[in-house]
Amino acid sequence: MNEDKRFAVLIDADNVSDKYVKNILDELSNYGIITYKRIYGDWTKPALGSWKTILLNNSIAPIQQYGYTTGKNATDAAMIIDAMDILYTGNVEGFCIVSSDSDFTRLASRLRESGMYVVGMGEKKTPAPFIAACNKFKYLEVLAKGGMFDAPEKKPAAGKSVVEITPLEAVITPLDTVTKAIASIVDETSDDDGWSPLSGIGTILTKRFPDFDVRNYGFVKLTPFIKHMNCFDIKSIQRKNQNISLIYIKRKDSKG
Repeated sequence: MNEDKRFAVLIDADNVSDKYVKNILDELSNYGIITYKRIYGDWTKPALGSWKTILLNNSIAPIQQYGYTTGKNATDAAMIIDAMDILYTGNVEGFCIVSSDSDFTRLASRLRESGMYVVGMGEKKTPAPFIAACNKFKYLEVLAKGGMFDAPEKKPAAGKSVVEITPLEAVITPLDTVTKAIASIVDETSDDDGWSPLSGIGTILTKRFPDFDVRNYGFVKLTPFIKHMNCFDIKSIQRKNQNISLIYIKRKDSKG
């Protein structure tokens, strides 16, 4: 990814907690330069009062949007209109849409049709169509906690009953699916001895599964993640006269 790619980050305050702001901006800085930082909501509502200091400290522009009609989300409409306005300025190469709302599915698809690189960020409740419409999708819980291996979340309901919240494991791409995909990619990209460059595999995985991120499975790097599967052999080759090592993998059942 070109680190100089310019991004517009648009945040839906109705669907995102202020506790994630630093994680959002830090993660997007890995993809490029943040040119636009806007957040949308009805700032007359007391519920959004906690955002004030965070917005000032992170230089995020709040966009006021009143709810004109009951049952209609004016915030979503404002975000979509602004996104299209920014698109036609030609000042960015990518967008980051921060919301757990499926209403932005068509927007993400439209931006991609125009050649934009779209990063989606939302909580684990985000509907699958919105995730699939993005080039990349990041779960905010993972960015905030650094991994998925947390105790199951529970909250008390009325009386003595307890309502169990859907764990992240239930919404991310299953590990078995990822393992099978890696094996398929190795078969498609390997040399005559069955070895395939790990860097290429990582790139293809992110194209097949927008929500793929090794942090979803409790890892920081791709190589330890592959080792943990115990399905592939791994070798490292040092480039001549360079302090660079190339990592290759192959199926354990392959010859060569």
